Order: sequence, then structure tokens, then C-alpha cells
Amino acid sequence: MAALLAGGLAVWSGQNDPVQAQSSSGDTSDEKALRVRFQIQNDPVAPTIAPQNYDVTVVVFADYQCPFCRKLHPTLESLMAKDPKVKLVYRDWPVFGAASEEAARAGIASTWQGKHAEFNDALMTISGRVNSQSIRAAADKAGVDWAQLQSDLTTHEEEIDGALRRNAQYAAMLSLQGTPGLLVGPYLIPGAIDTDGLHEAVAMARTDPEGVGVQ
Repeated sequence: MAALLAGGLAVWSGQNDPVQAQSSSGDTSDEKALRVRFQIQNDPVAPTIAPQNYDVTVVVFADYQCPFCRKLHPTLESLMAKDPKVKLVYRDWPVFGAASEEAARAGIASTWQGKHAEFNDALMTISGRVNSQSIRAAADKAGVDWAQLQSDLTTHEEEIDGALRRNAQYAAMLSLQGTPGLLVGPYLIPGAIDTDGLHEAVAMARTDPEGVGVQ
């Protein structure tokens, strides 16, 4: 295993083996790396599940039309059900076009009526391609007030725009090539991961939150 780069991130290679990651800017300062990681893990607009006394933060970059994101969804749901000390941050990164962006905006907007968990699940379990009709059907399935959702999309447009812009910027900083992408504590997982691998990554982040023991 390669050592973490100056308080920055280690990349999960797919064999539960973190390898060294460089920042896109070439800046390897501990202070900047930790600040950026904190910003990625904490956002006033990004939908977040944060149990009391959580000790590991998992950030997921996802697109509602991404088949691998849909496959990862039950793995994340299982993690949250089994581990009450994990914080989960949803970073919508709509890379599959206009319908993905429409779904991402709707998903974020649903947080203002406290329906993101249900709506996210409904959107992630849409069969086939996402479109305006399937988004509306998912909202109905999740018990989302459609009129309020439309109002919140307008009222909070600038906030949603800002969140999506930040998500894309952070994805670029992490050198993600597509969805899904996970940040588990200091460990970057650029792609899908199975249940065992995700639990192992969380365990590593919990016992070594800065990755200082990774060699």
C-alpha cells in the first residue's frame, strides 16, 4: 500500500489496496488537502444523513441514470442500516445529460420538504432511462408534494445551481472519470465497490481516519 499523500487522499485500487493520489493542482500541502476534504464532506445544500456521534463520513458522487450507481444504491442503504455511526453525503453529479440534471435538481429540492431519502430511493430504482414522466412517478411513489417541489426548485434555484457546480468541481479535483465515485474518510473509491469492500473501507477510515498507517 502506498502512503497517503500529505494528509490528502488515498485511492482504493479495487483490491482493497489504497494507492497514492496526486491533487490535480499539484499542491500537496496538508492544510489545503484537509480543507478540501472537509468541504467535500460538508455542504449546506448537499443532501446528508448525519447520525449523532458519527465517526466516518462517506461521500457519494452519483447520477440517477448510471447503472453502476443503481447497483451501488442498495449497498449504501445496507451500510446505513447496519452502521449507525456513518454520515452519508450525496453529491449529485449528473453526467448523463439533461434528464440526469433534472433528476438531480429534483432530488436536491426534495430536501426542503424532508423527503430526500424516499425520493432518492425511488429515483435510484427507476427502471430504464430517466425522463420527466419517470421523475414525476418517482416523486409520487416517494410521497413528495409535487407543487411544493416545483416551488422549491424555483425558490432555491441559486442554491441548487451552486451545489451542482461545486459537485462537478470536486469531482474534477478528485480526478473522477465518471460515476459512481466514493470518498470514505480519506479513501477515494473511483468506481463501484461491493458490500464487503465498502465495509472494509469504512473500517479502515474508522481505525485510521487520516490514513497515517497506510504504507
